[in-house]
Amino acid sequence: MRIKMIVTDLDGTLLRSDLSISNYTKNILHFCQEAGIKTVIATGRGDAEIIAPKELFDGIIANNGANIFVGSIELRRCIPYEEARHLLMLCDERGLRVTSQFGGMHYANFDISQLWPQIKTYEVVDFAFHSLDSEKICIVDITPNDERFIASHLNDDQYMKVARDGLGMIMHSKATKSAAMSELAQRWMISRNEIVAFGDDLNDIDMLEYAGVAVVVANAIDEVKLVADYTCAANDDDGLAKWIEAYILHVDKKI
Repeated sequence: MRIKMIVTDLDGTLLRSDLSISNYTKNILHFCQEAGIKTVIATGRGDAEIIAPKELFDGIIANNGANIFVGSIELRRCIPYEEARHLLMLCDERGLRVTSQFGGMHYANFDISQLWPQIKTYEVVDFAFHSLDSEKICIVDITPNDERFIASHLNDDQYMKVARDGLGMIMHSKATKSAAMSELAQRWMISRNEIVAFGDDLNDIDMLEYAGVAVVVANAIDEVKLVADYTCAANDDDGLAKWIEAYILHVDKKI
């Protein structure tokens, strides 16, 4: 089996805990590109929030698949604004802190900078007058009761994931990491069994299941480890890069 496409989550996987990427990992990704292997980010972050060097990646999947970037081409899968406004107002009336993201901007019912100081592009709004589609709706510190309440108001074109930090994320049903991976693979004429994916959290499960080879970092949550073919070292120990060097870049250990 030859790997032609590498897809990696960012937080907890490619990024270290301090959100840095070692020079060793950067060099490994560069070597992959030189070898003709497509490299792809697949993250829950919006494009404006991606801090990895974008020149090291041939494609970017942002907002859990709501945005796909290939060079100057961008594809979007959004929740229409009427539906988004309904969900945002439900959350607001329930007293939840909630944001809607579109085009690199966050529209929220609270001061985002107090929670995520790294985000500079935001506006506090009255959702009753909100008229923009949503790439992703984020709900802060969602509880199981909140999750059940919100899930009861989702339609067939929407779904919700909750990350390990309690952040609820609502997207269009076609905005998934796996669907975006499929889109890129078809564009590059790459089959599923030629793809390796790396992840650590619940919103990585669908892409790990889609990939021909699923690798989780040692710091992944237990539920994610259940779908793994391999476990590599932790994100703080350059696990992704070490695995790629051992199993893809070395001819005598190629998968």
